[in-house]
Amino acid sequence: MNFAVNVLAGRALGAKAWPFEEARKLLARIEARQAGGKPVEGVLFETGYGPSGLPHIGTFGEVARTSWVRHAFESMSDVPTHLIAFSDDMDGLRKVPDNLPQQEMLAAHLGMPLTAIPDPFGTHESFGHHMNARLRAFLDQFGFRYEFYSSTATYKSGRFDAALLRILANYDKVMAVMLPTLGEERQQTYSPFLPVSPRSGKVLLAKVVSHDTEKGTITYVEEDGSEETVPVTGGHCKLQWKPDMGMRWAALGVDYEMYGKDHLSQAPLYSAICKIAGGAPPEQYMYEMFLDDQGQKISKSKGNGISLDDWLKYGSPESLALFMFQKPRAAKKLYFDVIPKAVDEYIAHLESYHAAETTDEQRLENPVWHIHAGKVPLERYPVSFALLLNLVSASNASNREVLWGFIRAYSPEAVSPQTNPGLDRLVGYALRYYEDFVKPAKVFRAPDDKERAALEDLAAKLDALGDARDGKLVQDVVYEVGKAHGFEPLRAWFAALYEVLLGQTQGPRFGSFAALFGVPATAAMIRGALAGDFAK
Repeated sequence: MNFAVNVLAGRALGAKAWPFEEARKLLARIEARQAGGKPVEGVLFETGYGPSGLPHIGTFGEVARTSWVRHAFESMSDVPTHLIAFSDDMDGLRKVPDNLPQQEMLAAHLGMPLTAIPDPFGTHESFGHHMNARLRAFLDQFGFRYEFYSSTATYKSGRFDAALLRILANYDKVMAVMLPTLGEERQQTYSPFLPVSPRSGKVLLAKVVSHDTEKGTITYVEEDGSEETVPVTGGHCKLQWKPDMGMRWAALGVDYEMYGKDHLSQAPLYSAICKIAGGAPPEQYMYEMFLDDQGQKISKSKGNGISLDDWLKYGSPESLALFMFQKPRAAKKLYFDVIPKAVDEYIAHLESYHAAETTDEQRLENPVWHIHAGKVPLERYPVSFALLLNLVSASNASNREVLWGFIRAYSPEAVSPQTNPGLDRLVGYALRYYEDFVKPAKVFRAPDDKERAALEDLAAKLDALGDARDGKLVQDVVYEVGKAHGFEPLRAWFAALYEVLLGQTQGPRFGSFAALFGVPATAAMIRGALAGDFAK
């Protein structure tokens, strides 16, 4: 390791951000392996994907979080790392997703491996190949470093054969692990092996009547009641999903895997099967599931969450990454209202990272260091997303040019969309979010007598400031007026400003908004509200 890497590694070893905590577990794992005299060629991370449906926001979260742990490990060790994106494309199709074309054709292929079903979109050699291409394009879109593995190709290549034969040789041990987790009826027919029928091509949930360790075969009951014997190797069988996970860990030598809370109760089974298959279970990390705005678990079938495309329509990929980075083990509500907050939190972290007083140690704790793999952009945002939303509201702006006029007056260093593309993207997000979510929810009200007197006073004092662009100066004036008119607590005064002037219950610092919108324009807006122009 060179000097710069050594310095970074030293700082990373003491860093407290959760990816570093996970990376230190891996470092201890590698050191223990080396101390035991075992060779260490690299560290293998894995993420899994079920290709019966399209990649979604949870897919992004799992790969992103795993990638952050990988980068944290790389910052403290020069041991090579690899990330596998594993597609379970050999699974039999058990039900037809509602959002796919050619429903009847897919229904006619129920039970078939996904890679043996025609592509309903007509662009690839199979349904599984189509979904795998979607996954790879999805991951490439965000610049993830990974190696793609197909379950079908890996089973058929023989890569799993040794582990599968160990499972077969220890059939009774595997059954002893699995049977206590099953209902009485399921116990009667359960087998860890799912034969791929040489007759129909289906992946069968068949009863296995015998197994032959020496020949490496199982004999099972076919759909017509007859018996069939097939090898467990070479893609003639695959494992049920729980044994499959443990076998895969062993066969590939996986060192690290994340999974959602819904896998937590199954994790001991995965680990037990991994050991039976001759491997050492990887370091594991459980992340919490997302909730909707009512606190209910998000379900793809219910459609009560938001999609990746939904988020990226109104917020940046970096803001989504920040949402995924923060408190991964806490259940979080994932709905449209969280997007503006996430965007502004990303901007705040970016500003903090580049602040002159920020130390190198503090930068390693900053989420943007992880989100950008240590290469944090120099983009600056003189205005927040919340401020832009209120500017759109107050100015009735419907295009970028109008908003950029306000931004240049407020912050000349912002210059133009060409020199600050990040801010220009933010302007676009604000215009769309305002039109779809803020505008329909606006409810203006008329001021009461106390508020009217205070607003008249504020308009006069703003007139005295001229075209001031100092948000703090304006905020101080707003405070003074609120105190002078007896608002206690002062938040009642600020609530009145937003409800009367902007038709919403909250907003960013009013002084910052007035400085951006323009103090004379703000005074004119106040007088328009007092004249009844807004509350109808």
